Amino acid sequence: MSGVLRVRQDMEEWEILQAWKERVGQELDRVMAFWMEHSHDPEHGGFFTCLGRDGQVYDDLKYVWLQGRQVWMYCRLYRKVKRFRRPELLDSAKAGGDFLLRHARVTPPEKKCAFVLTRDGRPVKVQRTIFSECFYTMAMNELWRVTGDVRYQSEAVEMMEQLVHWVREDPSGLGQLRLPGAPSAEPMAVPMMLLCLVEQLGEADAELAARYAELGDWCAGRILQHVQRDGQAVLENVAEDGRELAGCLGRHQNPGHALEAGWFLLRHAIRKGDPDLRAHVIDKFMLLPFRSGWDPDHEGLFYFQDVDGLCPTQLEWAMKLWWPHSEAMIAFLMGYSESGDPALLRLFCQVAEYTFRQFRDPEYGEWFGYLNREGKVALTIKGGPFKGCFHVPRCLAMCEEMLDALLSRGDPADVPVRLGAE
Repeated sequence: MSGVLRVRQDMEEWEILQAWKERVGQELDRVMAFWMEHSHDPEHGGFFTCLGRDGQVYDDLKYVWLQGRQVWMYCRLYRKVKRFRRPELLDSAKAGGDFLLRHARVTPPEKKCAFVLTRDGRPVKVQRTIFSECFYTMAMNELWRVTGDVRYQSEAVEMMEQLVHWVREDPSGLGQLRLPGAPSAEPMAVPMMLLCLVEQLGEADAELAARYAELGDWCAGRILQHVQRDGQAVLENVAEDGRELAGCLGRHQNPGHALEAGWFLLRHAIRKGDPDLRAHVIDKFMLLPFRSGWDPDHEGLFYFQDVDGLCPTQLEWAMKLWWPHSEAMIAFLMGYSESGDPALLRLFCQVAEYTFRQFRDPEYGEWFGYLNREGKVALTIKGGPFKGCFHVPRCLAMCEEMLDALLSRGDPADVPVRLGAE
């Protein structure tokens, strides 16, 4: 490519980045305004997440996943984005964190957290998984970062140690029964979440980064085992020894999860300074799941797929959900930021245009979460047992940060070019 053509292409990319930075920043402000107005519980602390289209609370149950996620989100914005450095945001995060400290664990001093609590904090249901505890850990570590209160960090580190014990040594504390007919399967979500926590706790903390370095490599290796079929598919579940599983469980694909795993792995590759892993991740965990997961007829990412093209058993398989599209936006913009490949920027724009057009609600703010295959709104709720203040604002905040970093590299119009230069 000649120097002139290269600068012309750079200018086009520059204009795209500028336009998206403005759109993303404005949308982040609107989304956060929705949650700050409608979700706070001034009586008990914590957050309401079962919110209708206009923000009306339709159920006051509190889901520990979503409590931890919202605390983390508020603290991260307070710490990273200057315009969100507001006392009321921090006060709400602390109230949410203290609600978790008082109520999240089912039988203190045991570490197992509830999945859902009553409004005043009484446990309603427990899941036999690690995810409530993972988001509890994220919330506590981020609270420590913005407050300096060591009790939060102590909680985060103690829970992290418990998580590692459950995953790598003895899962019996989770309450999972080992039934003789159950396959020895590993869902991709488990090493994904631990890898996320490795980065969270190790950020600007050399001691914890060193402590969990081996764990990060282990998590990355486990996630990479989910690339199957001679590198032609990412499967959601594999056997513990890395083999493909039989039946629907083994054929199950989740394109959004693969893309989310992609940017987790890409961050890991960047920390390791491993360009080969970076290239592999972009190819297998970004381009591959997008090519198979994008709906050629109606656009958007399928929620679930069967690797052999059979009909998935999940009733919602063809729906379009908010979070896979949020993760795809992060993944492709991060891939472009690291590689400079304009094809990844085009994919970011393709996903972002669809997402902004179909999911965002210009009347009441925030995004709808659940569309049918054709892109029509299937559920008007803005939050529920699984959708809270997390995927959308995390996506927007991360994209704004990456767009700002890309633009700060300099205006291509200011770079002198020799005509005909290669």
